[in-house]
Amino acid sequence: MGTMTQTSESQHRPRSLSGIQATSDSLHLGNYIGALQQFVEQQETHDAFFFIANMHAITVEQDPVELRERTLRTAAQFIASGLDPEKSTIFIQSHVPQTTQLGWVLECTASLGEAQRMTQFKDKAAKNEHISLGLLTYPALMAADILLYQANVVPVGEDQRQHLELTRNLAGRFNQRYGQTFTVPEPGILKQTAKIYDLQDPGAKMSKSAANPAGRIDVLDEPKALTKKFKSAVTDNDTVIAYDPETKPGVSNLLTIYSSFSGEPIESIVAQFEGKMYGHLKVALAELAVESLTPVRERTHELLDDPAELERILHAGADRAEAIARRTIEDVYARVGFLSR
Repeated sequence: MGTMTQTSESQHRPRSLSGIQATSDSLHLGNYIGALQQFVEQQETHDAFFFIANMHAITVEQDPVELRERTLRTAAQFIASGLDPEKSTIFIQSHVPQTTQLGWVLECTASLGEAQRMTQFKDKAAKNEHISLGLLTYPALMAADILLYQANVVPVGEDQRQHLELTRNLAGRFNQRYGQTFTVPEPGILKQTAKIYDLQDPGAKMSKSAANPAGRIDVLDEPKALTKKFKSAVTDNDTVIAYDPETKPGVSNLLTIYSSFSGEPIESIVAQFEGKMYGHLKVALAELAVESLTPVRERTHELLDDPAELERILHAGADRAEAIARRTIEDVYARVGFLSR
């Protein structure tokens, strides 16, 4: 019944698509605030598709056992954070074989120069001794993720905006050559979310690749670990709790996180802590984070402890995704001149 309702309602909504790579045991606070919380809102207004990008993950070397585990853990965190399989389509990228079928066609539509100009390719190539061909052609596979489902809107951060522009260019180029085939997606207009910075290095964005894990808040951190990380967060030698990212980046980051969890404006939080010490802010923030993230952690572990139910959800999502993908790839293959089997 739920799926039928989702399908009938979704026909009148713009389709959106978002994905997160399965490259860590836990999503971090930046993922949760910057992406997952907005995904939850998005499923109320869009025909929303959310996928775990396990194919993108292997552009750099991965341990196969870890990749399988992290894929399931990421999916469980999607659902535990509020993504509802009755309202949105949740699936694993590799469960839809048409992704790579379209990826090849788009590789042949893109130029070598376009791929080499991608900022992320340059950055990652500089950090890795082994540069895989997949790292170079990654943007074509990302374009396939989007165009396969005829997405109208793709919410992206600044780091992916260049890739989305390439996707739009490839869609337009293909349509011009072969006739109208792909929806040309628009960048998602997401509400402005505060950037979450590293607790130990408040000048750097919170990241799973941070050198010091104490600077990263993971969604699946136990309460004691969460509390310890917040209490040891870097601040400054002053004693006044104020929001000033230039001169007080550490304290400002804590206020931003507090605001994201509580929904209160930063000005109101500053007023609450007037005359108090940094330690008061850290303790209160730790309590708020534990209260907010404990249900997500517990629900994630419930899902991981019931793999049959998690797999049922993911298989249902893949079935719906593949039904759409199959129609797109049949059209694409016919237009480029491939014989039907």
